[in-house]
Amino acid sequence: MKPILFVDGYNVIGAWPTAEREGWPLDESRDRLTHLLEDYAGYSGQEVVLVFDGHRGERMTTSVEARPTITVVYTKHGQTADQYIEQECGRMPVYREVRVATSDHLEQTMILGRGATRLSSRELLGELHQTRSRGGSRQAAPRPAVQNPLFGGLSEQQREQLERIRRQK
Repeated sequence: MKPILFVDGYNVIGAWPTAEREGWPLDESRDRLTHLLEDYAGYSGQEVVLVFDGHRGERMTTSVEARPTITVVYTKHGQTADQYIEQECGRMPVYREVRVATSDHLEQTMILGRGATRLSSRELLGELHQTRSRGGSRQAAPRPAVQNPLFGGLSEQQREQLERIRRQK
């Protein structure tokens, strides 16, 4: 199972010095971030979920746009990207490697409590830049398949059975 990276889109855009320096409008910043993450997902082999707030918008439902290499989510009115990411992290099986890119300190604390690792927005931007400049050599670096060594010796079927049992409580 691929590692998954959740990205708080507006949080990353707010920390992006190039976007501020160049004066990109919000829609252009969203498009550029989306394209950067599509490249990154292809090079890194990770599943990437880019989440944008609908907190102040008028969208009544959450919309999910599945692209070839990433998933782009626009949350519904009243729901922040942080809330959506927390909810999704809680649904992930314990043996799946989950990372979350945000600079929101409260969000970082919440996701750490759910077993995910955090990545600040600036760290993500640095990783995106390094991956792109190295031409994807990052993909060749081996990643640990399982975060929890207790599950390391189990087959995928056994892990799924244990996860089903865990969720029944």
